[in-house]
Amino acid sequence: MQFRILGPVEIHDERRGLRIVPTGSKQRVLLGALVVKAGHLLSYHRLIDELWGEHPPANPANALQAHIARLRKLLEDAGSTGQERIDTHALGYQLHTGPDATDAGRFHRLCAQGRAVIAADPEQAVHLLRQALALWRGPALQGSLGGDICLAEAAQLEENRLVALETLYEASLRAGLHHGITGELEELIGDNPVRERFYELLMVALHRCGRQAEALGTYERARTRLAEELGVEPGAALRRRVRSILSPGREPAPASARPAAPVVRSLPPRSGTAGRRAAASAPQGGAVVLDLGDELARLRRRLENLTREQEDLARRFDQLTARTAAAR
Repeated sequence: MQFRILGPVEIHDERRGLRIVPTGSKQRVLLGALVVKAGHLLSYHRLIDELWGEHPPANPANALQAHIARLRKLLEDAGSTGQERIDTHALGYQLHTGPDATDAGRFHRLCAQGRAVIAADPEQAVHLLRQALALWRGPALQGSLGGDICLAEAAQLEENRLVALETLYEASLRAGLHHGITGELEELIGDNPVRERFYELLMVALHRCGRQAEALGTYERARTRLAEELGVEPGAALRRRVRSILSPGREPAPASARPAAPVVRSLPPRSGTAGRRAAASAPQGGAVVLDLGDELARLRRRLENLTREQEDLARRFDQLTARTAAAR
């Protein structure tokens, strides 16, 4: 028997292929909390708060006991051998589980195995991490987010999923699989627009595919989105990455990389003579071919300005620290 929480909470009898899902919302919340805290005693008060919060029923202890009785019946229906059981204690309830009891536990084990071999065998790491991520059927503890126990666990599991994805694509890059992951990373950036690591991984993948302008454009996308959403500039890792791309030989594309295709963008019309010349030479439909040299020069200027600003802030901070120390 396995308890599944990487998605809607359910009980799965692997021997008979049975999948049992609690029908009521309180039953799902209760099962989720007991699975999350399996092996630990949960007090009556904590479980009542998890199920009903500030609006408990007239007799919450009896209502909780009734829900526990229904869950015990579900375990029997799912073919429990006695290892999986809910024990009653003077202060609360405790769920006991068998080996390999949850999909979350298996997910963590596969991730750990993948991380352990990433340096020596990145292809095996990719295989293990994709196995781990395939266990997810939806948001963690979906339909069971009643109180603090499940909410906190769901948030932690989601963070673990994102870290596993970052590790997967790092392993993919180590294994030379950059051509196959750019689309997946684009989707992840769409879903997680302020997670800088995904931008960095996409920049590396695009650069190794010979798509340098797109890699630099990814940095600009990250900078714009971080400024809009959080009011911050890209962190040190992204800045180092763009410097390595702009510095020949720092992040070379492999010999098998395809040559970069010209980047075509639709640009607004420019006024004056320069604009008329650009319009005359542009392809039909208002699209112009981006000048890679101009794009690199613009990004270099941007990077130099950021470096100067950081150095200026550091000098001002040192001066303020010195004045504060002198005042003492």
